[in-house]
Amino acid sequence: MVQSINTKVDLVIDATSHMGITDYGKVMIGDKGFEFYNNRDARKFIQIPWEEVDNVIASVMFKGKWIPRYAIRTKRNGTYSFSSKDPKKVLRAIREYVGPNHMVQSLSFFDVIKRRFKSNFKK
Repeated sequence: MVQSINTKVDLVIDATSHMGITDYGKVMIGDKGFEFYNNRDARKFIQIPWEEVDNVIASVMFKGKWIPRYAIRTKRNGTYSFSSKDPKKVLRAIREYVGPNHMVQSLSFFDVIKRRFKSNFKK
């Protein structure tokens, strides 16, 4: 069994990890970090201490009514993407440890297209 890095747990919720093959499990948010544990295989887990979190990126749709997924960008190991049952509750719990200035909204589809056209015309 994997040892948790948290000493106090604030939230445990069903979630999905979108790292390659989709893994179903639980997200645990506590005082030391963000953790994801797979339901079927105990060896598949992700533990991210709060000191390693650079940004939390939320994909917001319909003016904040629906958040399909969120990602955690770390300082060294890249970006981890997740979705959960109640993403607003998860993001509120993360905001207590990360800070609102490190939580950003991802670009929409049209923003990506607009940036692409602007970069093409600059060349």
